[in-house]
Amino acid sequence: MRSSLPPLNPLRAFEAAARLRSFTLAAREMRVSQVAVSKQVRALEEYFGMTLFERGHRSIRLTQDGARLLPPLTRALDDIAAATSGLKHRGRRDMLSIQAYTTFAQRWLIPRLALFSRAHPEIEVRLTASLLPASFELGGVDAAIRSGSGHWPGLMADPLAPLELVPVCRPGLLAGAATPAEALRGVTLLHSLSRPDDWSTWLRSAGAAAAGISARNGMKFENSAMAYEAALQGAGIAIGIRVLVESYLASGELVAPFGHVHRLQDGYYLLYPAGAAQSQAFQAFREWLLCATAAAQQADGAPPCAPLSPGRSPRPALPSGPSARSPAG
Repeated sequence: MRSSLPPLNPLRAFEAAARLRSFTLAAREMRVSQVAVSKQVRALEEYFGMTLFERGHRSIRLTQDGARLLPPLTRALDDIAAATSGLKHRGRRDMLSIQAYTTFAQRWLIPRLALFSRAHPEIEVRLTASLLPASFELGGVDAAIRSGSGHWPGLMADPLAPLELVPVCRPGLLAGAATPAEALRGVTLLHSLSRPDDWSTWLRSAGAAAAGISARNGMKFENSAMAYEAALQGAGIAIGIRVLVESYLASGELVAPFGHVHRLQDGYYLLYPAGAAQSQAFQAFREWLLCATAAAQQADGAPPCAPLSPGRSPRPALPSGPSARSPAG
């Protein structure tokens, strides 16, 4: 009997596409490309010698043969999932791959990951840094932390933190200066090449753009983390993203010499494929991350976090607007 089993991968592709009524949604659930799902379904149709879907313009519909195959196949796959769910945690840890910007990873996420690991020792987090868009279709990334307006086609976007620009420097560097225009004359500006417009944006918002200060001159670094390090060494004044420099400000290593903070329309978001089945490891990480970012923005601490359903956030969504031209790296 077992020797007559049809190929299993094509069966999985057919079941997902038939259940979701979409090759695109099936691809997201299986974390493969739409082309791969289509090829697997074609292979199954060739194996049976029959058509399982009627294909239209951006739509599919089950044939009578496909409709007969779907219910018992879904039950069989559900039985396999139930039979193996209790075994998959034995002898190994759940893997969770997260991608973030270098500075967000270094300055915000990594210092807090130990808390997540203590709460969920069964989950192994693999954290990578990149400025490139996350590739969910290839299956290498479960979720990504990115900056933007909150609108990414085909992706869910949970708001994490606003993008607020604030200049930071070592204590005493700008002692005695009365206004930003006076303070910044003759002082080296520290730039992140991944966010080249932040100084000019902040100067305009502070009313100092016409004070003869060049927003382009100064020292330039690959990412914001390097610019912050240069500020710590007294090389000049960096334009910081407040959520990333809060620990420096709290410790007194850096100070924000001006009262003006400029909030951009964009913010940080947790991105993951819409419509895809999410693992328990991801759900645990998502709930922890949303609670942690909410708590970090409340001066007097945050209340205990209730379980979250996919797509919900513990606070209102950030203001939407045009996507930033530069990533928040």
